[in-house]
Amino acid sequence: SLLQALHQLYYDPNIENKNLAQKWLMQAQVSPQAWHFSWLLLNMDKVPEIQYFGASALHIKISRYWNDIPADQYESLKSQLFTHITRFASVLTRLCVALASLALSMMPEAWPCAVADMVRMFQAEDSNVDGQARCLALLELLTVLPEEFQTSRLPQYRKGQVRSVLAQECGSVFPLLEQLLQQQDSPGFIKQKVLKCFSSWVQLEIPLMDCENLIQAAFTSLRDPELFDTAVEAVVNAISQPDAQRYVNTLLKLIPTVLGLQEQLRQAVQSGDMETSHGICRIAVALGENHSRALLDQVEHWQSFLALVNMIMFCTGIPGHYPVNETTSSLTLTFWYTLQDDILSFEPDKQAVYQQVYRPVYFQLVDVLLHKAQFPSDEEYGFWSSDEKEQFRIYRVDISDTLMYVYEMLGAELLSSLYDKLGRLLTNTEQPSTWQHTEALLYGFQSIAETIDVNYSDVVPGLIGLIPRISISNVQLADTVMFTIGALSEWLADHPVMINNVLPLVLQALGNPELSISSVSTLKKICRECKYDLPPYAANIVAVSQEVLMKQIHKTSQCMWLMQALGFLLSALQVEEILKNLHSLITPYIQQLEKLADETPNPSNKLAIIHILGLLSNLFTTLDISHHDDDHESTEVKKLPVQQGPNPVVVVLQQVFQLIQKVLSKWLNDAQVVESVCAIFEKSVKTLLDDFAPMVPQLCEMLGQMYSTIPQASAIDLTRQLVHIFAHEPAHFPPIKALFLLVTSVTLTLFQQGPRDHPDIVDSFMQLLAQALKRKPDLFLCSNLDVKAVFQCGVLSLKFPEAPTVKASCGFFTELLPRCGEIAPVGQVVHENGKVLLQAVLEGVGGQASRSLMDHFAEILFALNKHCFSYLSIWIKEAMQQDGFPSARVSPEQKETFSQQILRERVNKSRLKEFTLLCRGLHGTEYAADY
Repeated sequence: SLLQALHQLYYDPNIENKNLAQKWLMQAQVSPQAWHFSWLLLNMDKVPEIQYFGASALHIKISRYWNDIPADQYESLKSQLFTHITRFASVLTRLCVALASLALSMMPEAWPCAVADMVRMFQAEDSNVDGQARCLALLELLTVLPEEFQTSRLPQYRKGQVRSVLAQECGSVFPLLEQLLQQQDSPGFIKQKVLKCFSSWVQLEIPLMDCENLIQAAFTSLRDPELFDTAVEAVVNAISQPDAQRYVNTLLKLIPTVLGLQEQLRQAVQSGDMETSHGICRIAVALGENHSRALLDQVEHWQSFLALVNMIMFCTGIPGHYPVNETTSSLTLTFWYTLQDDILSFEPDKQAVYQQVYRPVYFQLVDVLLHKAQFPSDEEYGFWSSDEKEQFRIYRVDISDTLMYVYEMLGAELLSSLYDKLGRLLTNTEQPSTWQHTEALLYGFQSIAETIDVNYSDVVPGLIGLIPRISISNVQLADTVMFTIGALSEWLADHPVMINNVLPLVLQALGNPELSISSVSTLKKICRECKYDLPPYAANIVAVSQEVLMKQIHKTSQCMWLMQALGFLLSALQVEEILKNLHSLITPYIQQLEKLADETPNPSNKLAIIHILGLLSNLFTTLDISHHDDDHESTEVKKLPVQQGPNPVVVVLQQVFQLIQKVLSKWLNDAQVVESVCAIFEKSVKTLLDDFAPMVPQLCEMLGQMYSTIPQASAIDLTRQLVHIFAHEPAHFPPIKALFLLVTSVTLTLFQQGPRDHPDIVDSFMQLLAQALKRKPDLFLCSNLDVKAVFQCGVLSLKFPEAPTVKASCGFFTELLPRCGEIAPVGQVVHENGKVLLQAVLEGVGGQASRSLMDHFAEILFALNKHCFSYLSIWIKEAMQQDGFPSARVSPEQKETFSQQILRERVNKSRLKEFTLLCRGLHGTEYAADY
């Protein structure tokens, strides 16, 4: 049956049979019989796939079920494995892994000199097996040994023990590797295995000085194209191990060796051999990045380290465009971060010395990076694939981050130098520059201005003056001009006289679909930051925006941003001005919506409706004439006239209210349209707060009708918003109360019909109940609120599989239980039904609910302890007496201890986590270790 299952797994075309076979075989591998059958499958007459399964089964038994092996069988197991390894080339690696696992389990007591023994065994003459095969088998075994150690399941204390034994055993391995590498007649494939084996061993944190000879031999191997990649890997692994920085003398010896690769690097770059230049760069960066602090500390060797830094600079500036003609420069970027951090972390005197040496290097770096950030010629760029363009975009973002970082080292002088270069470029009439050069300098400026406060920089006025002189002939350059203006929007707010220099450029760019993202996001930034200085330009901005919106130049998300920009802009105008602009802006959409409301619903007019509703809600998100969001320290706000009469947004909403109701009546069963309608009011309520008051009665009535017809989560969320803002105001309490009771009764009916299909509604409903208890607990005193039914729904919701719903239900009970004393109906329901709640919570802890929710369940237990202690002590006793509750895995003693902890400590969260692991049978497992 074993061979039949293997045959099914490897050769049966039916996928179901394959899956069944795989399941069965996985169980077979861990069964006691595996000891016996794995050797049978390793017979010479079996095909390689079957031998492979046998070797794998053997490895699983040794690595996971070591304790099943009697100690008197260790030796025979060892010799059997040795014998099989030299015979089975097809499954050599699997058998080596099994022997490695055996060695790790027996070290150091049962097999003290395991590695030396392995070397000796394979070097012994065996007439049946030729020397080369033995040598390959030994190298394979020595390579997988450290790898098996890294992934082994040894307990922590054994891991430390075995690691130190292995590190000592490298004395048996390294001389052999050196000898094989230096032998003239060693074939290439053997040397390749040797380098791989060395790579594997250095990851055991072997002292760097013990690796010196092999590292040098690996450097020599870099001249052999066949060994180049493996040699790079070996050198990089050796240099990068964290412990290496302790061996400063060895590191200092490595610098000249790495510098010795410069000629090979130059030739590779000249001949376009990207693989070689990439490999050498990896080595230089590994040495510089991992050990810059240790090497900078050696002040007397500053020149040799500077030479290494210059070699890395050469790699950063490697000719060609990333990622098409070169892929190396990106490897160096983190080195420049690290070097700068290390220099800036020295004490002032030493830092001053290094600043003197490295400031010029970093100025050179800026030039190199901006050169690398340049776009290729339009013709060349036209041939790039979309994937290459995307990689280049990400590479430029990395350069941008590096420049922003370099600003910390170079400060204001960096901006001055960029400004001077840009000025010379734009005013030099003799030698007209390419757009790529201009774009890169601006990009550098924008990178810094986006994240660093440049408000005090004396070069920004000059830059704003230069921007209009740029002849924009190209999309990429235009994009960067836009983003640069956007990055300077805060500066413009402090220097409003300069707005007119750049605003016309932004408005012109709005009409170009190719500049959609950059122009709209820049206008939005200007409208947000400079709104109090924009009234003179408002009419123009609105007119241009309207025109591009009508022409449908931009995609949906940019249209929404544009509406947000206009919301910021209008917020700073006089009320009558706002109304006038709103009227001209919104009328075309209202007319369109009226037409759509009369049509029979279909997919295309649905999209149009959602689009228009989205535009309105984005406009109302930012149109805030009470300036709730403004910085309270700002003096500007106080200069604004106090508003008279109703809020313009409310005026508009009242005008379109009936139209929205009409749209709703046709689309009530479409969740997206309902969501879009709710979003308009939700955004308006959030922005307007108290100013929204006149709309409350109408909106409550409409929401009630909507929810009664077809219940949807978005309607409950809007109800929650209204409860949050208006429920505590006497004037608004009646409509809010009526809406709350209606939503509750409709939802209770939904629960009777079966709420499992509506986890989103249950989630929103629980959040609404919690909000009501928080803001206006009186709502639970209403005679026609069935508090008992609400409580039972909460208990049901605790058993939902969806984590957000359970979390919301826990939130409801955490708000409800503290009200036991003050709200009689709540107190009564909890005393009568609290045991059911406790039972549900314990079921969740016992394994029914996700472990990630345990903190939320703990909150309920905490509230029960605090507010219903006398009942809790009775309930918990009764609950825990049930057999197998909350889990068959916990003993009566463990249940008793946990009950006492709940009653005594008001439940410590770590105790609850411990108990939930016991209930799930996970306590003490590796799987639960990170919990």
